[in-house]
Amino acid sequence: MSTSTKAATPRLTEIVGEANYSTEPAQLSEYEIDEIRPSVAVRPDSSEEVAEIVRAAAAEKLAIVPCGARTKLAMGLPPRKYDVALDLARLDRVISYDPGDLTLSVEAGIPLHKLGKVLAEKGQFLPLAVPFSDRGTIGGTVASGVDSPLRQFFGTVRDFILGMEFVTGEGAITRSGGRVVKNVTGYDLHKLMIGSLGTLGILTKINFRTFPLPLGTRAFIANFNTVDSALDMRTRIAQSPLRPLTREVLSPSVAELFYSEAAGQIERNPLAPNILNSSSWAFTAGFAGTDDALCRCEGEVRNLAQECGATSVTTLGADQIPGAFGRKREFIPIALAFSPAATILKIGVLPSKLKDILSEIQAAAEAESIRWAALARGLGIVYAALLPESKDDISCAKVASAAARIQSAAARLEGHATIPWCPAQWKSQLQIWGAERNDSPQMRKLKTIFDPHDILSPGRFAGGI
Repeated sequence: MSTSTKAATPRLTEIVGEANYSTEPAQLSEYEIDEIRPSVAVRPDSSEEVAEIVRAAAAEKLAIVPCGARTKLAMGLPPRKYDVALDLARLDRVISYDPGDLTLSVEAGIPLHKLGKVLAEKGQFLPLAVPFSDRGTIGGTVASGVDSPLRQFFGTVRDFILGMEFVTGEGAITRSGGRVVKNVTGYDLHKLMIGSLGTLGILTKINFRTFPLPLGTRAFIANFNTVDSALDMRTRIAQSPLRPLTREVLSPSVAELFYSEAAGQIERNPLAPNILNSSSWAFTAGFAGTDDALCRCEGEVRNLAQECGATSVTTLGADQIPGAFGRKREFIPIALAFSPAATILKIGVLPSKLKDILSEIQAAAEAESIRWAALARGLGIVYAALLPESKDDISCAKVASAAARIQSAAARLEGHATIPWCPAQWKSQLQIWGAERNDSPQMRKLKTIFDPHDILSPGRFAGGI
């Protein structure tokens, strides 16, 4: 423990109490980021305590990393400095919920599964079917910027966040937005926090617009011999009157992932046999509505699939959807569990460029003899998993070469590619955040404004911010 940390210990202990302050190595190991361990961990119980902790840390120039369930600490670069793990798990309360107005305010540490139960009792939900949903918290979901298969219909989290409370690097409690669907409150500063990995502020409270639960759901999986046919199906669905909740194209190797033991451990609901196979590209779509509407959707989907040359089409009923949807939602955790050195790229391109980027992913992986799998959302977001069999130097060099080729291809296609997950030891050899961005100077200015002492998750974001 550094001299500065020792100096801050009495104040930190006073703020949270001895029971919520720890320097025990076994407990601190749970907060490690890329093999970097903090000196202390604190568990505040309110926004005011968070602000006091930040002010105490700022006085001693101690670096803070906020966290909750710690499911996404492996994202981003290693922190330049890491003194205090700020565990927000005790901030797990529903502050206010008005089902009639479709508005909700919660603390950042509330688990997603707990929030889901609260909303379901009133026939509502948040379209945040994100990875690690069985353990993740709402704050970690927002701060990491992970997305959901439901973005096809509902958009991303920034589309239904109404407002937010966060603590700046100076320990100031700041509020932006509001609690109602329509409000006029100036700039939406809170949206800067989405995906910032805690480098601009520490999320304490978040306000959402909620949505009614669907009356009924039905899903479809169509298999094709080529990626062209699967993408043609995607395009035809997009151009039709149909309005799917989800729409993805899966590479043939996704079948091996989704039927693996790793997948069964992460998503306990079974996947119906033989609906995916390792020799076919698959197009999947889900719909919501009344029975009559879903029957019409099924007829149109089957007609479109036949026109596109599908080799098979499977309709999934209510009892089969959880296993299939859960695997799409948990694609990243499944890939991470499948390979000891799984490296995940997140690529954004225009939907019209999906074929090009999928071809580049396949070529890059096969050139290095690396097993791979890809899940492409209908709106142009692709998750590519490179799945080497070991973490040795040879595998690292192959993954680095393939990833660089994919990132260069994304840039040529006027897109962007980052590497949210990879082995910690490989991060120095990969472009985790992709090429230098044109807006990097503006991003650094924002960091200086929100965190003038550079103590909030320093170094974890793009450009070492």
